[in-house]
Parts: sequence; C-alpha cells; structure tokens
Amino acid sequence: MQNFQPGERAESAVRLKTIRNLNVTLDNVHKRLLDNLKTGVMLLDSNLHLRYINLAAEHLLGMSDRKANQLFVGEVFIEATQDIEEMRAALVNDHAFTKHNAEFQLSNRKTITVDYTINPFEEGGEIQAVLELNSIEHSKRVSREESISSARATTQELVRGLAHEIKNPLGGIRGAAQLLAQELPDPELADYTNVIIGEADRLRNLVDRLVGSRKPLALKEINIHEVLERVRSLVAAEINDKAIELELDYDPSIPKIKADPEQLIQAMLNLVRNAMQSLDSPDVAHDLGKILLRTRVLRNATVRSEFHRLAASIEVVDNGPGIVPKLMNSMFYPMISGRAEGTGLGLSITHAIVSHHQGMIECDSKPGHTCFSVVLPILDS
Repeated sequence: MQNFQPGERAESAVRLKTIRNLNVTLDNVHKRLLDNLKTGVMLLDSNLHLRYINLAAEHLLGMSDRKANQLFVGEVFIEATQDIEEMRAALVNDHAFTKHNAEFQLSNRKTITVDYTINPFEEGGEIQAVLELNSIEHSKRVSREESISSARATTQELVRGLAHEIKNPLGGIRGAAQLLAQELPDPELADYTNVIIGEADRLRNLVDRLVGSRKPLALKEINIHEVLERVRSLVAAEINDKAIELELDYDPSIPKIKADPEQLIQAMLNLVRNAMQSLDSPDVAHDLGKILLRTRVLRNATVRSEFHRLAASIEVVDNGPGIVPKLMNSMFYPMISGRAEGTGLGLSITHAIVSHHQGMIECDSKPGHTCFSVVLPILDS
C-alpha cells in the first residue's frame, strides 16, 4: 500500500477531482455533439434496452430520452419481431447491419419509414450497440424543399430579366398615352387613352408581383397570433356573405418569434384566401365551408435541414375539394394555378416569404381536407 504525505494526499485529491470534472465535461461535449446530429441515435445494451436517445431520435420517435430509458426496443417499435431478431443477431455475431426502407409502427400509433444501421461495440466488458435512424420522409421533405427553392431561384432570375425587358416598353406606352390624351380634340376620346394607361399599370404591377419584393426583412420580436388576428380581421368582411366559417385554434404557449410582421401577414393572407377560393369551387361537396387557423409549438424540430429546439407551426386547413394531384409538386412555382382565372403568384410569394424567414411550408391535400403547414424556427434568445 502506497503511503502519501499530507501535501501529496491533497495534491492527489485535486488531481482526481480534475480528472472527474474533465470526464463530466467530455460527457457533456459528447452529448451536445450527438444532440446536434440530424440522424437519430439510440444506444442499446446487450439486451436491446435503451440507454440513451439523442434529440433527433426523440423527435422521430415522439418520446423523450427520460421516458425511453431502459425500455426494450420492442416497446418502442411495435410488432417488429423480424427487425428485432436481426438487431439481436448483429450483437451476438458482433457485426454491423443495415436495412433500408424499414417501416416501424411506434407505441404512439405513428408509422415511420427509416434506413437504419446497428453497430455493436464493447464497453467495459459489455456488448452494446448504436442504432442510427435516418428518416426517409424527412430526407424526401428536405430534398423536395431544396428542389423547389432551387427551381424558384432559377425562375426568379429569368423573370427578373424578362421584367426589365417588359417594363421599359410599358413605360413608353404609358407615357405616349398620356401625351396623346393631352392632344385629343374630343375629351370623350380620353376614355380610350385611360384604358391604355390602366392596362399598362396593371401589367407593370403584375410584373412587380412576379419579381417579388427585394426589400430586406424588417425583423422584430412578434407574437404570431397578432399576425393571424390581423389576417382574420382582413378576411372577415370577405366571408361575411359566404357560407364559410373561420375557426381558430391557438396554442398560447408559443414564444415570440423574430419575423417581419407585414410580410408574414401577406404570406398567411395568401394561404387563407387560397382556401376561400377553393371553397368557392363548384366541386365542393358540402353546404358549409370551414377554414381553420391552428398554431402549435414544436419541440426538437428540423426545419430546412437545421435542427431547432423550438419551432412554431401555423396551419391553414380547409374542407374544400383538394388540390389536383398533378399540381402537388409544382404549386409553389410562379404562374402555376389550378384555377383558370388564377395568376399562380400567391403560393409562390408565400413560399418566398417563408423561405426568407428560414422556415418551410408543406401541403397535404385530399378531397375534403387540405392543410398548408408553415413551420418557423424560434431562435434562441
């Protein structure tokens, strides 16, 4: 047995405390690294019981790390006997195993489709395993969002070039019509020049809307419900004489977000008016149209491939005839509309505004139920 002098004993105690503090720090660093991954990570013991899940896995599985701790993997993935046996075999044989497009039913009745890999390793004489989950749905959603943003950016550049070529002659036509109006011998003929001036202005406004606003966002802390209440007040008169009800379902726990209120009002107003127009369709199979504005706070959300601890979800739901399937992948492009009289600019402008706020917009539609969902990150203050 080694004997320590009082000074050496004190120095040894300090060294031991330093090492323990360093280990705790390293553990915290490792946890932060895992929690910042977009891939779901689950740590399993030799009996396939959960020891830890990161934030991405919490979001994917709909349960917290604390609730998941010590659960058997079969209590998380219901009726997944074959997959569980394959995971167990990977631990027994000490080899990694990967499976694509695995479909799991969760304990909360939700179904997810993932690619997963199980990697066994030994720690402290015990075989453990890391189970990595990559959501197919999330990958498709991110890919779709990137595709829309890329296509829209390309389209916008083309439109800006075209707008310049259109607006120059429009200005000349308008100016010539004004000069002509001053020289007309008969004042009644001014009606014709007024038509020319009016149509030139209308085309110019259309081109400006196509190009979109290039104003930087005027960001400030706002309550998202103030935006929605402004939208509600604007459309209240428009639905007053229609068989349409506007319902509200707000989550008061949503913190303030940093956003441009005027642009968000425009984005949400476009979605609500889009729902109103769908309820005016002759294909509506009911007597009463309903539009629901619903908000919820999302925890551990991935928005545009970025992880956020908190996000605000705003949904506009209607019971109209739904969106034609062939338009589902192109509805956010400029000049794409399901109505003969539509300009196809409302959804494109909304998508641009949401994107500028680092958010994302999605749509789920079937006859009798269309839901546009806007998710905006709540940035840490």
